Amino acid sequence: MLGLKQFFTSRGSTVLVLDDLTSNQSDLQPQSIAHGVVCLQQMSPEYGADRRRCRISKLRGVKFRAGYHDFTIETGGICIYPRLRASQHSEAFAKKPVASGSKELDDLIGGGVRSGSSTLILGPAGSGKSSVAESFAIAAARKGQKAVIFLFDENLRTYVDRSEGLGFEVKSLMDKGVLKLKQVDPAELAPGEFAHYVRDAVENFGAKVVVIDSLSGYMHAMPGEKYLMLHMHELLTYLSQMGVATFLLLVQHGLIGDNLTSGALDVSYIADNVILLRFFEAGGEVRKAISVLKKRSGAHEHSIREMSLSIKGVHVGEPLINFSGILGGTPKFLGNPEELMKGHYESR
Repeated sequence: MLGLKQFFTSRGSTVLVLDDLTSNQSDLQPQSIAHGVVCLQQMSPEYGADRRRCRISKLRGVKFRAGYHDFTIETGGICIYPRLRASQHSEAFAKKPVASGSKELDDLIGGGVRSGSSTLILGPAGSGKSSVAESFAIAAARKGQKAVIFLFDENLRTYVDRSEGLGFEVKSLMDKGVLKLKQVDPAELAPGEFAHYVRDAVENFGAKVVVIDSLSGYMHAMPGEKYLMLHMHELLTYLSQMGVATFLLLVQHGLIGDNLTSGALDVSYIADNVILLRFFEAGGEVRKAISVLKKRSGAHEHSIREMSLSIKGVHVGEPLINFSGILGGTPKFLGNPEELMKGHYESR
């Protein structure tokens, strides 16, 4: 090995030596002779495609990015997705409010969310999380700002049809080039690959609003739950420093009652804003409630309001002052029973 190294070095040759690591004993002597060492690994999860990653353990005279980097083998070559380091990405931006297109919803949040902030929307399935997040993306696209929605849990065609039914002109905005929908298959995705998609949406497409629908699907793309918080924290820090308003959706297990839980996920401490959606029963109907639990930058309403969805989009009504226990799952009505039969919206 030393003789070969001296022979090729004297002739200015670049040499690649492959080792399949079939030996039972790890021999580090060849690695000490080489100028650089690149280790490749292949992992086979219990479900989904095999995942590959690489790590540069040594490269003399060169400052390289340490750690594991996901890569894929495709027709024509390989694609490497370097590990995201938020500290290397920063952009000056004006902290402007990002509106939802609904005055009542913006008032509830305290004038909208700020650019460069992350908003967690959590609630049971069917409570309207996707519609609330999409309203911010559509409102930004209508103003000419670009928005990207990553779909983990819903089919692209179904999402478009449902959006059109809410009055969101998704197709026309996509044709104008201000809105992009990307369906993601968690079984075929590596964490570094998804981070690459997000970076491409921000740096090349110019997205100012990013929606991740949902974190449950994002978790399934991770190699293990213990790494989810690290990946998510790095990704949110990157988006914040790039001035992007990020919306994260989290499904809570269960539909009604006081046993709603988000499972092993708890990202409420990472997000800048937290919006909570709930079902409640009143007047023989199943209704929806919305409230803001947290907002780091600025004040917000502490009231609980009723929310509904129609062809005109997301509607937020007056505060539910005659109810108690809505967020706890056991609501009680304290007002006049006849008021329960009165609709809050003209669409009813």
